[in-house]
Amino acid sequence: MKFDIITIFPHIFDAYFSESIVGRAQKNNQVEIKVHNLRDFVSDKHKTVDDTPYGGGVGMVLKIEPIYKCVEFIKNNYNSKFKGQNSKLKSSLRERTILFSAKGKRYIQADAKRLLKYDNLILICGRYEGVDERVAEYVADEEISIGDYVLTGGEIPAMVLVDSITRLIPGVLGNAQSPVSESHNQEGYLEHPQYTKPEEFMQWKVPEVLLGGNHKEIGEWRKAKSKFKNQK
Repeated sequence: MKFDIITIFPHIFDAYFSESIVGRAQKNNQVEIKVHNLRDFVSDKHKTVDDTPYGGGVGMVLKIEPIYKCVEFIKNNYNSKFKGQNSKLKSSLRERTILFSAKGKRYIQADAKRLLKYDNLILICGRYEGVDERVAEYVADEEISIGDYVLTGGEIPAMVLVDSITRLIPGVLGNAQSPVSESHNQEGYLEHPQYTKPEEFMQWKVPEVLLGGNHKEIGEWRKAKSKFKNQK
């Protein structure tokens, strides 16, 4: 699976994507992540990617032209890898362009599973006062928000999306059961509590049932401790 991220701050992603599960997935060629500097798609000497909003108002708005050029570059570059191969394969390739926006649909685990089915995800990170609305109307396939709050830009949402999808790719987590039993595998589901050594710390003890080795009792305890957020 391939992720293409469009941003004006490309180095924000360096540390996070080079570590842990996402970093390992890249080294194992299970996922490919490319970060594109939006300023590379403008021609003026100042590398201007934003301008004042029509109608007046505070802040600056990211322009549609460099975003459109970058998205087209990504799509053409991706499709060129399959030149010479049969048309059936090329037509089966699935790509989707996502704009991170405060007015987008709230991102949940079901979206991670849905987006896992695509071959290429193009992620547009907004900044400043926002993005020219024509990007949402004509360039992006959907708008996504990770919560009802305002962030400085779309880079953190992009990390969230890449991380949540990457860990669902078969083989990335090592144990195939890991994503099956964890929180949000079912809508609203919260995984049971977890404990590790020592058995007692500051007089705070691990539940006795987890120490007895009776797998049936442990399973029943874990089932009882698992929760659904819509339950009281």
